[in-house]
Amino acid sequence: MFQYIINKLFYGFLTLFGVVTVIFFLFNVLPGDPARMMLDQREDSKQLENIRKKYGFDQPVFTQYLYYLNDISPLSFHSSSKENYTYLNQDKYDFITVGTFGSTTVVLKTPYLRESFQKNGKDVLSVIKETMPNTFVLALSAISIAIVFGLFLGILSAVFKDSLFDKIIAVISTLGMSVPSFFSAILFAWLFGFVLHEVTGLEMTGSLYEVDDFGEGIHIKWSSLILPAVVLGIRPLAVVIQLMRNSLLEVLNQDYIRTAKAKGLNTFQIIKNHAFKNALNPVITAISGWFASMLAGAVFVEYIFNWNGLGKEIVNSLNTLDLPVIMGSVLVIATIFITINILVDIAYTWLDPRVKLE
Repeated sequence: MFQYIINKLFYGFLTLFGVVTVIFFLFNVLPGDPARMMLDQREDSKQLENIRKKYGFDQPVFTQYLYYLNDISPLSFHSSSKENYTYLNQDKYDFITVGTFGSTTVVLKTPYLRESFQKNGKDVLSVIKETMPNTFVLALSAISIAIVFGLFLGILSAVFKDSLFDKIIAVISTLGMSVPSFFSAILFAWLFGFVLHEVTGLEMTGSLYEVDDFGEGIHIKWSSLILPAVVLGIRPLAVVIQLMRNSLLEVLNQDYIRTAKAKGLNTFQIIKNHAFKNALNPVITAISGWFASMLAGAVFVEYIFNWNGLGKEIVNSLNTLDLPVIMGSVLVIATIFITINILVDIAYTWLDPRVKLE
């Protein structure tokens, strides 16, 4: 098991390295001068020169790439010279010194995702920390809706195979998988937040934390979570229903299930004690993938409902070409996606003993 986990971590690291390389060169071949993006209309030649030197924009692209790797790496190398981009600035990040070799110091630190171009030099990691919890709450709520209702409806569809109920659920799940999230978001916001507002009490837009009418403080508004969570959960709900139904039907046709029936066990006991756990593998694969993708794919839903999460921040950063925020957000999302996939692969060994660890 230990070797298996090490292998997964190694391949996860290679994947993350590939993501870092792609996003760096993708955004650094864009036309335009990053220094001018930061200063907008306020620049003069002296300011531009200082900005280019401060952020390493005056160096060749490959050197900038090495600087970026050094910034985001927990183990990094730093110069003692203030003229060097890699100067060990204690105001930039906290660190633990590993060793000093001549004019180079090796440190352990929190990955440095650089500073926003548009938020007065605010640290990108701080921007992500402010918005990520909102996105996490939204994604967790949406996937919880998909899991609870998806498993329940999937099991019922399998038990009542080919019945009218099964056919209705099949139509609904197919429709749920077909309708784009942005269209569902607009439809739900208009219908439940505007047309039926007097009945539902829901707003078309809103975020988790809102300032009260008297400006006396920030409070949590749970009602703002309902519509975006339902909309974001529709597609994974449809997928979970179909996967659970098909997987459970396949398991119910196995020999050991027929043996359980011959022993006099009822349908509920068979599903609860024998079939349910063995039917979960494809469902967990889908759930893990959807949850990870929700952290990135909630962009349109967050933007339409004005939910102050990472997805909305990415859209705003794309509009203003705030490259560090975009790159840092993609990197964080990729890290989460890889971590979840590794944890799911390990969970397989508990859910299904037939899974081999070679």
